[in-house]
Amino acid sequence: MKTLTNRLPLYLVLFIMAIALQSCEQKQAEETPVIIEEVVIEPVKPEYFLLRPEVEKAYGYSHAVKIGNDIKISGAVSMDDEGNPTAIGDIEQQMKNCYADLEKILKHFGCTFDDVVKEDIFTTDMAQMLEKSAYRAEIYKNGFPTGSWLEVKGLALPEFMVEIELEVHKQE
Repeated sequence: MKTLTNRLPLYLVLFIMAIALQSCEQKQAEETPVIIEEVVIEPVKPEYFLLRPEVEKAYGYSHAVKIGNDIKISGAVSMDDEGNPTAIGDIEQQMKNCYADLEKILKHFGCTFDDVVKEDIFTTDMAQMLEKSAYRAEIYKNGFPTGSWLEVKGLALPEFMVEIELEVHKQE
């Protein structure tokens, strides 16, 4: 019993310290303000662009769609304003015609080929495409974008030999 009496002050001090610590933690929790900030994110409305409105409406597509800072550009092919194939049999000229149309679309959105982050090329003749692809260095002066090159059995019309689509990220 004497041992219990000797330890009683020690237990009492420990008990009081535990209560005091718990009280301090509770007081600190009460004093720490919780800030809840409401962030409202407005939906971004897509902006559609038609390079050749009549042709694109007839085939059911938009040549480009911009959402926020990103622009998706449908595959460009070598055609005139009525949708007729041009440069038939000349893959290099078809490629140049594609890039000329793509440049018009980029300019519409205030962009250049430096803003292109992805370029996919579809061709019906990969050997010729590789042979003529050096032209791309005139387009991409500051480095090439990512992308894929695919040889396909055919494109929208049999006269088309190349189709180029782009993804763009416009800097603020």
